[in-house]
Amino acid sequence: MVSYIEASNAPQKNTGQIKLYTPDDFEKMRVACQITASCLDALVPIIKPGVTTQEIDDFVFEYGRERGVVAATLNYRGYTKSSCTSINHVVCHGIPENKRLKEGDIVNVDVTFIKDGWHGDSSRMYPVGSLKRSAERLIEVTHDALMHGIEAAKPGNTTGDIGHAIQKFVESHRCSVVRDFCGHGLGLLFHDMPNILHYGTPGEGFELKEGMIFTIEPMVNLGRPHVKILKDGWTAVTRDRSLSAQFEHSIGITSTGADIFTLSPGGLFNPLHPDNKAIAS
Repeated sequence: MVSYIEASNAPQKNTGQIKLYTPDDFEKMRVACQITASCLDALVPIIKPGVTTQEIDDFVFEYGRERGVVAATLNYRGYTKSSCTSINHVVCHGIPENKRLKEGDIVNVDVTFIKDGWHGDSSRMYPVGSLKRSAERLIEVTHDALMHGIEAAKPGNTTGDIGHAIQKFVESHRCSVVRDFCGHGLGLLFHDMPNILHYGTPGEGFELKEGMIFTIEPMVNLGRPHVKILKDGWTAVTRDRSLSAQFEHSIGITSTGADIFTLSPGGLFNPLHPDNKAIAS
């Protein structure tokens, strides 16, 4: 049975308890998350045909260094990069390298910066030049699925309500939700309780309470949901080689709903409709 604990009374490790944070903690999280979101905004003009994912990672490293923050992924469990860059059929945890992006590619960039111990975690999709309509549709569905999940994130609901909202929307658009990876609690830890599944049954899972902080980060495939891990031990790809997309926000539960800490300062989170923050019907 998972219990809830005030974050100030909890040891700084994953104890299996769900930590509840204060409004002051929320503001500290917002600072870290806004550095991450600003970095992802700054990548918009950089990501284009001919750029390598290593150049993207170099930019992320320098962006953090200039602001006195470090990427949480750097040297995390042997991972040696400041970001994850996942192209086309790569679901998540793509490792930056000297491979050049091509016209029509889609790439997810996932960044977590640590500011004064607080983790700001976000990822978003970037189109590389002009896209096929199938890739555009996948990006739109994935973005809107995230927003449906966030809409369900409010006190009294459960983690199952979040997963159900995402799954129902995705499957209504004839896409599939990846089940091998999930969102997670965070704050002063990179990965904490609770796990946030992106599929599920209403009313099941953990009750959402004011003060909880976690990510929602659905991975959506054009084809089937099955994935495999490559020999590098990190890179996850679709088994059927279908395109995959992901969007991620870090949020906190308030008395009325969700506070999105990683909102794009420039309104650039959704690359196909930059100024449209509404949920598609």
